[in-house]
This record gives sequence, C-alpha cells and structure tokens, in this order.
Amino acid sequence: MAFPPGFLDELRARLSLSDIVGRKVSLKRRSGAEYAGLCPFHNEKTPSFTVNDKKGFFYCFGCHEKGSAIDFVIKTEGLSFPEAVEKLAREVNLPVPRATPAERERADRASTLQQVVEMAAQWYQKQLRLPVGRQGLDYLRGRGLSDAVIDQFRLGFAPDSRDGVIAALKRESVPIEKIVEAGLAIQPEDRREPYDRFRGRVMFVINDRRGRAIAFGGRVMGAGEPKYLNSPETPLFHKGANLYCLDLARQAVTKDQPVIVAEGYMDVIALHGAGFGGAVAPLGTALTEGQLAELWKLADEPYLCFDGDNAGRRAMSRAAERALPLLRAGKSLRFLALPAGEDPDSLIRTRGPDALRRTLDLARPLSDVVWEMETAGKSTDTPERRASLQRSVEQRVAEIADPVVRDYYRTEMRSRLNRMRRPEAPAWQPGSRRPFRRPGDPEPAPFAAGAAARRSGSDLDGSRQERVLLGALIERPALLHILAEDLANLPIANPELIRLRSGLLDALSLVPSGVDPAADEAAGDTSLEAQLIGQHLERTGLGRLAASARQKAREAFRDDPADADGWVGQWRRAARHMSQLQADPEELKRAEEALADDMSEENLRRLQAILDRMRRESVESNAG
Repeated sequence: MAFPPGFLDELRARLSLSDIVGRKVSLKRRSGAEYAGLCPFHNEKTPSFTVNDKKGFFYCFGCHEKGSAIDFVIKTEGLSFPEAVEKLAREVNLPVPRATPAERERADRASTLQQVVEMAAQWYQKQLRLPVGRQGLDYLRGRGLSDAVIDQFRLGFAPDSRDGVIAALKRESVPIEKIVEAGLAIQPEDRREPYDRFRGRVMFVINDRRGRAIAFGGRVMGAGEPKYLNSPETPLFHKGANLYCLDLARQAVTKDQPVIVAEGYMDVIALHGAGFGGAVAPLGTALTEGQLAELWKLADEPYLCFDGDNAGRRAMSRAAERALPLLRAGKSLRFLALPAGEDPDSLIRTRGPDALRRTLDLARPLSDVVWEMETAGKSTDTPERRASLQRSVEQRVAEIADPVVRDYYRTEMRSRLNRMRRPEAPAWQPGSRRPFRRPGDPEPAPFAAGAAARRSGSDLDGSRQERVLLGALIERPALLHILAEDLANLPIANPELIRLRSGLLDALSLVPSGVDPAADEAAGDTSLEAQLIGQHLERTGLGRLAASARQKAREAFRDDPADADGWVGQWRRAARHMSQLQADPEELKRAEEALADDMSEENLRRLQAILDRMRRESVESNAG
C-alpha cells in the first residue's frame, strides 16, 4: 500500500521513538536525546542498543539492527509496513489517507503548490535587492542584520503593488487558481480580479520540517495594519502545527542547543545570530497543542521567552494554561521573564548574548508561573480569601491529565499554601515598652549605619526599621541570596511588610544563585536580575511599598561601608538590633515585676544587668 508523499514525514514527526522503544526495552538516558538499553534483537549483558529521539532512529552496535519507529514496530511485533503505519497513526490521532485517485491528486496538488511558494520566495528575495525594495532593505539593516543573515533566512520584499507576485508567477505559466490556493493572492467574493495578499511588506519565508518553503509572514512598512500578516491555511500550511525556523531548530538540538520559543520573526533571527540556533516562534497565534508536541520532541523543557510587557505576560499565561493538561513525566516548560520594554532582539542588541544566557539561567519552572497566575494581585489577609485562593489553585491543578504529575503539583501547591498559613512573630503593639534610657545616655540609633540614620534614629519605630531592612535588599539585590535565611527569620510585625518579605523570598526563584555584583556594575544603573526582581514586586502589587522601603534604606545605610563585611555586616547588625528591640521590653518587664514582688539583691542585679546590656548594645549599634 502506497501512502501519499508527506504523510510518513508527518507521522515520524509526531512520534516519540524513545516512548515506542521504551515499551519493549528498559532505556536509560545517556545525554540529551540519546538513550541506551539491552538490545531486543539479540542476547547481550552489556547495553549496546541506542535510541536517538532527535534523529529519530535506533541502532545496535552489537547486531547492527537499525531503523525508525515504524521499523521497530515491524521488527518487534511482526507487522507489515502498512499495518505498522496504521497502528502508529492511530496512537497519535493522525488520519491515515487512502491511496485513492483523489488522494493521489491531492498529494500531487500539494507538491505543485510547494513549487509555487518556492518560486514566490525567490521573487520576493530579488525584489529586496532592487530599488523597489530599498525601504525593506534599509529596515532590515537598521535592525542590525548583515547581508549574510538576510540571505541565510531568505528575507525578501513584497512591493506595494496590486499584482506584483501574480504577474511574476503568471510569466512562469502558473495558473491564477494555484496562486490563490497557495495563499499568495486573494480572490474577491464578487469575482473581481485577484490581487496580491502581501503588499509593501518585508517577507519572511516559513519552511516545513524538511526546510521547504510552504508559507510567508510579512511585516508592513510604515503604520499599516496588521503589523504582521501570515499566509492563510492552505493544503501546505497549517499554522497551528508548525513553528518558524523549526527546520533549523531540529538541526541545532542535535548539538545540544537549548530550544527557545520567542514571539516574533525578528526575535528568532536575532537569537540565531547570537548563537541560539534552537530558537523558534509560533506563527501569529498562541502556542497550540500541536506546537507544544513539536517542542517536546526537541527538548524536555523548552524555554518560552516573552516580551517584558503586559502582552508578553498574557502570552505567558496562555501558554501555561495550554500546557497544563498536556504535562507528563519529564515534559514541561521553563519561562524567561525579560525586563519591561525588552524583547530578545533588543536585549541582545543592547546587552549582548551573555545577557540572554543569564536570562536562561534565571528561567522559572511552569509551577512558579501557575502559582503566580492564581496569586498575583490577590489579597490573603482573611481566612475566607485564603480559602478562595486554595480553591482556585486546586481547580487549576486538576486540569493536569497525567495522574502522577498532577499529584506532584498538588503536593507542591499545598506546600506553598501552607507556608502562607504559618503564624508570624507577634506584633509589637503601640504603647509597648521601649528600651530603657536614663538621662545623659546616648541617643539610641537602631540602624546607626550612617549620619542620616543617627539624625533620624529617635523616630524610627519598629515598622520603619522593618521597612529599612527590606528596602536594603531591594536597593542591593545581590544581597538577597546571601541574606535569605536571615530575612526569613526576621521578626516582622507590620502586615504589609510581611507581604513584602514574602515577595522578596518569592523573587529568589528569579535569582537562584543571587545577583552577580559584577553583573550589576557591567549593566550600568540597574542589572538585568535587579530589573526582574523589581518587576516581580510590581506584578504582585508590591511596587509602591518596595519603592518606599528602598528610599528609607537609602537614608539609613551608608553607600560605602568601611568595615570588611560591608553591607552584609550592616544589615545583620541592624536586624539583630531590631530583634533585640522587640525582645528586650518583655525581658525588662519580667525583671521589673520580679523586683516588685521581691526586692532582693539578686533581682536588683538581674534588672541592672539587663539595663547595662541594653545600653551597651545601643552604643555598639551607634558605633557601627
């Protein structure tokens, strides 16, 4: 039985070879997409049977059996070629075409359409280098693309003409019906003459998995709408089943390149130019189930890189929602959060490839994004609101179809919810006793980290001290990782500042290794990591509070501490002093009550010792 051209390519692209072989062979991952196991075709004690998911074949170094997923099913299940194809097609919900005359005609038509699209691609490329394409060429060069890159990606230009490509293809004896069917021209409903679909646009060629031109994307020059226009659905092109530069990414992942999903064509080209050959982009739509399946064939955890604006955050949420029901063991997503106003193209042009590599290191797991989707902007200050949050989180987790993954997500989310329930340190109520100070004693300065702190020390109440300590970590995010444990144990009473502390600890997911101080200096005013932390606080409704705390910290802490441990030492001394300010009044109160009950020498010495220690600590704090 003969299958139409292209069907077997589609089938192989949808299959996961390691999943199919894994039903018969216990496989262990060697590296990347390569697995090894005991050969099912001959007896052996040492594994010599290898499976490569990226290349789509198996090979045994012992008996030299080799082949594709279809071959494996034929060899292990005793099926004929058509039977193996039909079995595998059913597993991936791919209809099996019958080799009827109509099917053969459809296959021939698709083959012809591909030739038409290829001819159009060559014509668009030529126009870019002619005077009519000067505007498009200037635009591409203005975006930093070299002639070599322009040629590599076959970029072109569609002149602002009603029938430019139509006339060119007609000269090559292409019927107008084929031009319309290929998506290159539009046939008006009133049967007027067809006209070019793409006019006055820079043209991007969209290839299939094998690198054959099947469609186009066009960016308008000037202020026209839509800004980007893609080919319509055709017998060749199904936008929900393909990705821009998928053919190049399939080659790159064999060299262990990361798979990065960007939003636009220029982002992908910039990523490739910076050495990230696994970059792809959806084709004018949110990520589809078919595109996610393609990505998971390339990598277990592809990176999704969205612009650092509201539209980018919405795209991130849509991708997370689409992926949740499809998760399975080992298959997930990681998310790159770019600074506001940045996209991969602008980030690489202004900060270089290393900035993108750092962003990859800061990528967040899907579980973090799901948590943020359900908690961002929601208050949890009452039992009812916390219960509502728990219900929404559990409903979201219930969307995961795989029972094992769903169970792990449920455990993870319950752990996060339980952390929200933990009681905080008791509040320092107004009117509670302050540290004892006799006339003539030095003025207490809780932070005493600079002249400003000494001048304002007398009006620093507990809340303000808490604010300064948190603000110092926002001002110098490189300290956040170093002081994370100290921050978690800091006794904070103010409810708003408790939320700010939680936001800062959550931000550690953005900086798993802390901010590199050298990166801070190299980045100028604000490092990439610091921007990401600030934007995380903005997204969670803590931006204004963070700005206020940061300003208080600037007033209280020296910019250039003289001691060896610098800002870390200042912060820890200030935190220790604040803890003592909250603990000492209770200790002093108990000592006074004991002395009132029993005016003994022992109780008097105990009270005097507490007062002396409190005065000494106040002086030491001033000296720091």
